Parts: sequence; structure tokens; C-alpha cells
Amino acid sequence: MTGLDMAITAGIWTLEILAIAVTVALSVAYITYAERRVIGWIQVRKGCNRVGPAGLLQPLADGLKLVLKETIIPTAANKFLFIAAPVMSLTPALIAFAVVPFGETSLFGLWETPHVMAIAHLNVGLLYIMAISSLSIYGILMAGWASNSKYPFIGAIRSTCQMISYEISMGFGLVTVMMLAGSLNLADIVHAQAGGIAHWYMIPLFPMLLVYFISGCAETARTPFDLVETEELVSGYYTEYSGMWFATFSLAEYGAMILISLMTSILFLGGWYAPVPALDFIPGTFWLLAKTAFLIFVFIWFRATFPRYRYDQMMRLGWKVFLPWTLAWIAVVGIFIYTPGLDSIINFWMPWR
Repeated sequence: MTGLDMAITAGIWTLEILAIAVTVALSVAYITYAERRVIGWIQVRKGCNRVGPAGLLQPLADGLKLVLKETIIPTAANKFLFIAAPVMSLTPALIAFAVVPFGETSLFGLWETPHVMAIAHLNVGLLYIMAISSLSIYGILMAGWASNSKYPFIGAIRSTCQMISYEISMGFGLVTVMMLAGSLNLADIVHAQAGGIAHWYMIPLFPMLLVYFISGCAETARTPFDLVETEELVSGYYTEYSGMWFATFSLAEYGAMILISLMTSILFLGGWYAPVPALDFIPGTFWLLAKTAFLIFVFIWFRATFPRYRYDQMMRLGWKVFLPWTLAWIAVVGIFIYTPGLDSIINFWMPWR
């Protein structure tokens, strides 16, 4: 590879990274706006509607306010870890998008075969997502410990227990997807669901869809699993944060929410494929983003509807309900795959066989 080729490749990667990072940042800003409007609609009141037409400039005003606010670091805090914590929390949420495929394109017929739109087309993309997303807990732990305050520390410990409890169930739930798709490559998993809604994994793996999405709510500490920031903990692990460092934690939370919604769409809802093959003339990226937007709406719907769990109820759900449920479904899928006579039923969702 010549120096010019390396420079062109580096430039393309830079543009792809900026396209994803800027899009995620803007999406987070307007997801907060949508959340306030949707919750207002559900609770029969008005959401933000004063700054700009229909309140559309409110996220920009909030961002400007956070940028201009003074950042206060507690005197007894570990200053280096205090500042590093929000960065450590946000980084995994962003770099996980590197392997997420956003569709296929032939670049208006320039390429003979469609190319997958992803920064990195990894054969172990699903494993990469699971590994990277689990690193965000270190930022939360660092924030709770570095603040040198009991409330952030308790919130950080709660968040750690919560993530461990639900990440195990999420991992086992994804094992069933790998068993049917025969691959860890996210594009291959989507291709295995081609042919309409009857081929989507939400049908044979509907219990795992519920486990994965609900566990995603717990992973992102969203209602009704926001035990890490309850009133008795003031604001949990980021109690001592203000200004842009607080905004960084918020960006990480909403970025993880977008990632969970995207992954649910890719793994269970057919990815960029239309529900009916007759609608395949509509670009696949539109279908993927539409499914993701619907799941983000469900996240917001949960927040406006469900009361907060007690801590013992939340831990019980993860260890005593979801974990046995996922193990049982792995056994069920395995029985269908490897039992003569039953395998013909499940082969419909396993094109690799």
C-alpha cells in the first residue's frame, strides 16, 4: 500500500468516525427533547416548547448552559480520576459503534456488489460489542470512588452489581442468536433474517428479545432500573459532577441507549430489511433507523409508565428470573437444532444449514 493509499484510507476512516460521533451527539441532544415531549404527552402536560419553534432549540440552549457552567471539583476528590471517569464512561459507548452496520450500499451502482456500511467489518463484531460495552462500568466506579463521598460511592457499587447481574443474561440471550445465525458477524446475522418478518429472530427468540431489551434498560440505568440515582443517593455516582463533565455522563447514557436499540433491531428485528419484501425498494438504512427510533420511544415510554423497582426486586429479576430463563432457552434451541425431526422446524431460521 502506497503512502497515498494509506492517506486516503485514513481520511475515509476519519470521516466515518466523525459521521458517527457527530450524529450520536446530535441524536442524544434531540432524544432528550423527544423524551421531554413524549413524557409530557403521556402525562397530559406540555413538554419544553418555549425555546425556538415548538421548543426545537431547547437542546442547544441546554448544551450551551452546561458548557458555560463552572466545573466544581470537590477538595478531597482524586482530581485525575474525577476528570477521567466521565471520559472512561463515554469512550466505550462511542467506539462500540465502530462495528455496527447501518445498511448496505452499492454507492449508486458504482460497486458491483453492495458494501456493508460500517467502520470495521469484524467477523467477531458481536463479541466486540459485548466486550467494549462492559468497559463503561469502570468509568462509573471511578466516578463514585474519586468523588470521596458516600452517596456517589454507593451509587457506583449499585451500578456495578446491576451491570453484572444483567450482562450475564444478555450474553446468554445472544448465544441463541449465534446458534441460529451461525456467525458472530453482525452483517451475517442480518442477512440470515432476509425475506420478511417471518424470518426475523423475534419469532423463535421472542423470550430472548424481551430479556435483551429489558436487560438493556437495566444496563443503561433507565427507569424502572434507575436505582443508582434514586433520591436517597441524591443523584448517585455523578452527584458531585457539574457542567460539561455531567453532560458527558448524560451523553454516555443516551449513547448506550441508542446502541442497545440498534443492536436489538439488528439481532431480533431484521436489521435493515423491510417487514415485507415488496418494500425493499425503500433504503435499508431507513428501516434500521425506524426500528431503532421505535425502541428508543419504548425506552421513554417505560420511564413515563413504570414505577421504580426496589433494589432486591431488581436483583431477583436478573439472577432468579432472567438467568434461568436464558439457560432454558439455550437448551430448547439446542434440542430443536440437533434433534432429528425437530431440526426441520428451526432450519427455517438457519439459512447456513
